[in-house]
Amino acid sequence: MSAAQVITGVHYQTGQCIQIAVKNGLIDCISPSGKSDHAELPYVAPSLIDLQVNGYRGVDFNDTTLTVEKVAVITQQLLNQGVTAYVPTVITNSKQNTLMLLSIIAEACEQSDLVSSCIAGIHLEGPFISNQEGPLGAHDKQHVYAPDWDLFKQWNTTSGNRIKIVTLSPEWAEAAAFTRRCVERGILVSIGHTAATTDQITAVIDAGATMSTHLCNGTHQVLPRHPNYIWDQLADDRLSAGFIGDGFHLPASVIKVILKMKGQKAILVSDSVSLAGLPPGSYHTPVGGEVVLTDNGKLHLVNKPNTLAGSAHTLVQAIAHLCNNSLSSLPDAINLASVNPANLLALPQQAGLTSGAPADLMLFYKRNNALQISATYKRGALVHQSDHH
Repeated sequence: MSAAQVITGVHYQTGQCIQIAVKNGLIDCISPSGKSDHAELPYVAPSLIDLQVNGYRGVDFNDTTLTVEKVAVITQQLLNQGVTAYVPTVITNSKQNTLMLLSIIAEACEQSDLVSSCIAGIHLEGPFISNQEGPLGAHDKQHVYAPDWDLFKQWNTTSGNRIKIVTLSPEWAEAAAFTRRCVERGILVSIGHTAATTDQITAVIDAGATMSTHLCNGTHQVLPRHPNYIWDQLADDRLSAGFIGDGFHLPASVIKVILKMKGQKAILVSDSVSLAGLPPGSYHTPVGGEVVLTDNGKLHLVNKPNTLAGSAHTLVQAIAHLCNNSLSSLPDAINLASVNPANLLALPQQAGLTSGAPADLMLFYKRNNALQISATYKRGALVHQSDHH
């Protein structure tokens, strides 16, 4: 019988110095470490779960040049950022391209145990969304369709039944029936990129939809003050709400309202695109076309500074943004990106930092209003360690 491995750090919630004994990939027990010098020790917290990753550091899940190798690369790059489970997000594209991208992600999972253990499913964001300017966002209107079960089934089969989240707009007549079919098969339906009415939204929630995709983004610039589809989603307690915390997608006041309304059903997502982690400049992307990444990290369409083209921030940066703007305590901000999404997807990580939970952990230091990841563990295995402490 091999001895338990021990990880030492400062508990992210209690501030106590602790030792975590790890056995067979699980947290065996947590005990006081007896060390009192906090300054030297990293914080230890559950690692992060990102329900919306379009891409990162030059790899794009929506680019037809995607390869199995690139999926392995992005998986490791995310592990370096404390993310041990993520949902690659494939957005509105041609039917053929969608098929191809899904098959590559499936193949990457089949070829690597690590990739397979990190990919918690695939998020299909579109093409069953609104085709109106505003809610459409940066999606390509020519590939938007009404929910189509046969088409979806073909895509899901190609993915090895890995589609876990589907973002759709309730405004389509087929939306409620499609939602029911998804829910029966354990697929989570999320409302997003929508121009739906109150009744349409209620019908889809009654049919089993349980989430809002990046709530308050992918909307019209101007809405009726009430009723509107943001109020409807905020007010329904059955919906969890994904939101983007990069400082550009939502003002602090809106984040505050989402956190108050949704509580433990609020979920921080990165919505990162391939330019996240890259230097500022002008780029061409498969989804938005010509885009600009500014010095302060804002990513927008080239001649439309008000139209965002996804986020160039990681979850770790979003956590820091919430803390630096007094929107959340550090423990709560971490839970928004770990325990809460695990809860929604019914992943074992929902137990957080407790005995019996998977030893999916991140060790980090707080420096200059930022979080620096020093190590990441996946099922007790060290999958990233940084040089600087």
